[in-house]
Amino acid sequence: MLKVLPLLVYLGLVIYALADVWQRPEREPYGVTKGLWTAIVLFLPFVGALAWIVLKLLRPDSGPAPRKGPVAPDDDPEYLAWLREQGRRKRRSG
Repeated sequence: MLKVLPLLVYLGLVIYALADVWQRPEREPYGVTKGLWTAIVLFLPFVGALAWIVLKLLRPDSGPAPRKGPVAPDDDPEYLAWLREQGRRKRRSG
């Protein structure tokens, strides 16, 4: 069993790193193309996968880019102003 453990650890690291590389939204994560990252992870045992994981930990991405503008209509100042104007018109007209 101890002889198989390094192989299982390696496979786990490689699968995790490759899945993470290809799920990144940018074309060149950390300045290297996804294809080159794949080769690094596959052909440099342990080092490639660990390099990816270390880079990921040292340079955490900020997550998805913040949306420009309101997310919901009730967060939109223009929409709220329009609603207030509609309410005023309704009260005036009866």
